[in-house]
Formats: sequence, C-alpha cells, structure tokens
Amino acid sequence: MKNTDDKKNIAVAGAGYWGKNLVRNFYELGVLRTICDSNQDRLLAFQEQYPGINSTLSYSHLLKDPGIRAVVIATPALYHYEMAKEALLAGKDVFVEKPMALEVKEGEELVRISKKEGRILLVGHILQYHPCVLKLKELINHGDLGKIQYIYSNRLNLGKIRTEENILWSFAPHDISVMLGLLGESPQTVTAHGGSFLQPSLVDVTMTTLSFPSGVKGHIFVSWLHPFKDQKLIVVGEKKMAVFDGIANQGTLTLYPHKVEWIDRIPVGKMAEGEEVTVETSEPLKEECRHFLECMDKRETPKSDGEEGLQVLKILHAFQESMDHQGQVISLSNAPLSNRSAVSGESPKVFIHSSAVIDDDCEIGEGTKIWNVTHILSGSEIGKKCNIGQNVVVGPKAIIGNGVKIQNNVSVYERVTLEDDVFCGPSMVFTNVVNPRSHIVRKSEYKPTLVKKGATLGANCTILCGNVIGQYALVGAGAVVTRDVPDYAVVMGNPARFGGWICKCGIKLPGGLECGECGQGYVLNDENLVMKSG
Repeated sequence: MKNTDDKKNIAVAGAGYWGKNLVRNFYELGVLRTICDSNQDRLLAFQEQYPGINSTLSYSHLLKDPGIRAVVIATPALYHYEMAKEALLAGKDVFVEKPMALEVKEGEELVRISKKEGRILLVGHILQYHPCVLKLKELINHGDLGKIQYIYSNRLNLGKIRTEENILWSFAPHDISVMLGLLGESPQTVTAHGGSFLQPSLVDVTMTTLSFPSGVKGHIFVSWLHPFKDQKLIVVGEKKMAVFDGIANQGTLTLYPHKVEWIDRIPVGKMAEGEEVTVETSEPLKEECRHFLECMDKRETPKSDGEEGLQVLKILHAFQESMDHQGQVISLSNAPLSNRSAVSGESPKVFIHSSAVIDDDCEIGEGTKIWNVTHILSGSEIGKKCNIGQNVVVGPKAIIGNGVKIQNNVSVYERVTLEDDVFCGPSMVFTNVVNPRSHIVRKSEYKPTLVKKGATLGANCTILCGNVIGQYALVGAGAVVTRDVPDYAVVMGNPARFGGWICKCGIKLPGGLECGECGQGYVLNDENLVMKSG
C-alpha cells in the first residue's frame, strides 16, 4: 500500500459481534477509512474509539466513495451474497465473512462476477491463517505424520446462540475449510445428523462425516449447548498424531509419536509423551487481514478465495441435505472419482438410501440409485444410471458397468465384472471359488466371472466362477451355469443347457434367425451367432 492518505481505503460493513474485531485489525494496520453499520449508537462509540475514521448508516453511500478500494462484510449471513455482489459490481475488492452466501448458485455467481470484474474475493476462513494450522500443514506436507488416516474436529461452546442460522452453518465452515486445506482434496461423500433442543427450527448440535478419495475419514462435532468452550483439531497419521488446541494459550500444537505394534496378530497401542511444537505467535485474524491487503496490492488469489469458499458452501449444503433426509449419504458433484451428485440440483444425483453402507474408495456414477440395506464394499466401481436393489452386496473390487440393474438379494463378489446393461434377477447367485472351505482361506484362488453387455441372468440362477456369459445371452430362472455361454444364447436347467438363440431386443429367434419383433437378422459363424450388419 502507498504511504499516503490513499492507504486508508478499507471499509468495514457490519461492526457488531465479529465485525468489531475486523474494525480493530484494519485500524491497527492503518488502512481503515469507513465503518458502516445500521446501529447509530454503535457508530458514535466507534467514532470516539477510532478518531478520524468515517462512519455511515448507508451501504450504498459507502459503495459510491471512490476512495474505498475494498469492502469487508461482517453482517449476518443472510446479507452476505447481496452485499458482496453489490460491492464487486461497484468495482471494490471484497472480504466476506463465512459463509459467502446461503445458496450454491449465489456463491457461484459471486465467483463469476469477481473473475469477470477482476476483483479480489476472500472468504473469512480464519483457521487457514492460524500459525498452528499453517505449521501443521507444513508437517503433513513434509511427511512428519506419515500417511494421514483420520481427522477430527470439534467446536463447542455455550456462547452466542444465533437465530438466523443453525449451528452447522455458524460453526462448521471453519472446520470444513481447514480439513480441505490440510488434506488438499475434497470429500466424495458426506453424512450429517443433528438435533434441535432450544428452537424447533434451528439445529443446535451436529455430528458430520466426510469421506475423502484418499481413504481419509473426517468427523466434525459442533454444538452451542456445551458446558465449556472447546476447540480441537486432531490429525491421526501412521507415524504420529497431532492435536491443535484452539483455546489453550491462544492455540497450541502437540505431536504424539504413539505407535501401534502387532503382538500375536493383535494391534496394541503404545503411548508416548506429547511433543509441543514451537510456533510463532500472531493473531490469526490480523494475518488474514494482512493477507487480504497483500492480495489487493499484488492482485494475487487469496488462500481462502471464492472458489474455496464455494467448495465449503457446497459441502454445507450436502450436510444440510443429509440432515434433512435422516442422515442419508450424499455424494458431491466435485469429487474426483465418479461419485457425483449436484447439491444444487443442476445435474443428476446419486441416490443412496439412508440404510445403505458405502465404503471408502468406491466409484459410483451419476444417476445411479442404491436402495435400502445394501452394502458397496471398498474398491468397487459402479457406472452411471445403475439400479442396485434391496439387500445387495457389491465387492470388494467388483466392477459394474453403466445401466446395470441388480434386483434384490444379490451378491456381486470380487473378480465379478458386469458390463453395460446387464440384468441380474432377484436372488441370483455368483461364486468366486470352486472348492470353498470355511477353515481354508482361498482368496488367492478366486476365479473371474465376466458377464458381457446386455446379458440377462434370471431369478435364482447360479453362475459358477471362471465362466463368461456372452453378450445379450439369457440365463433362465433357476439355471446353474457351469460353462461359458455364447453370445445371444438361451440356457436353461441344471446344469444349464443350450435352448436356442435370442435377439438383442429380448425376443427368442426362430429357425430363420431373423427377429419377428425388430427385424434384426443373425448368422451362425463357427457355432457362434453374430448380428448381420446393415
């Protein structure tokens, strides 16, 4: 910033519960020009406390001041979107407290406007600037903690209870933001449970879960019905565990080099003394304010920019949707794998019933529906627009293509692959071992089963492992398949025997091998049926 009166070019809009801290910090940094608030008595008090600073009741008047380069918005969350939008369109850089907006579409619009107008947009995620969190990020990046396995955060208090936003929206944005920053990835799926105890329409306590593509699990516990203030972030790595205490001594970071040893094939925890990490002390909010000023001067993207704020907003909406549906698993549209569901409703959703269990490291395509009491085990891949019925087990590491329908009570085991448009009838059975014994582990002897595109497996049939079901083949109800089934073949009985040919459209073919329904013709080629071209 210039060392002249032009340096005073920051306005703070909203100088109440949290805004007064922003007023103080920007004043101490020598850049505060104007305070805007709807409370006249509050403005008079600030004029005495900060002499020489302008004050106004009018936000539009503030935006018209050419001497103001940036607006800091610390009003109730309900007003964040409109005020930030007006400021960006007025040519001002914007520092908006969390959440940046209440709707995903509004957050997306703020990001678009900031880019179009060439404006800086910073979202107030203060933990991104805490010295202990910055040091923790450095330790994680350097591998001091080893592979991260689990991350947990709590933010508990019996303080100011909001009436315009629930505890999730008030407290959790900080913890979501810091988890994203530490892990460098976004969650694939989230769940949330909450309780309303003081006011029926506002949740006071929530417990949320985040599942990340790397296999890391995160939990966030927030409450404003707690007997004491407590803020902790715990990161569990394979080498060490880290605890960030946000209350003690304005923040401490301690490493615990605990070990887990395997004794008689049983994991046994070995405790170790905590090692407090030396961290330079500074006020996180002041560092956040200073960072905003530097980004303004250098026209650089802030650490907690609009894109990061938008990602937190999408996760908040996913949490809210999960709570509204009794803890249903919600898949996020921004996940790097194909577990995709748009919280905003602009693209197809993955429907996952609240009683279903989805393990980590699963891929689930857009438009797929997974129904009640179904379990998708780790490493499984499910394509787009599938319908996975009740009481189904998939995996681990099973592969299912697009458009597959699996009816109730089916288990698709490891090394089973279903190509696109396969139909699995109710209670049909796959196997993956030829000679199973309860007392002998034969995982190394699993045999692959391949069901090719468009095949139909009838109710209660059994497919013994090591066989291939040809494309558009039909296995009759109750049949037991002990050998490969050719393309377009119909097989029936126990063991399954050839019973004719079937068209791609599902109609049995006559002797002339031309479908009477769709007119498609076929020819035999070395005992294999192939479709006529043209």
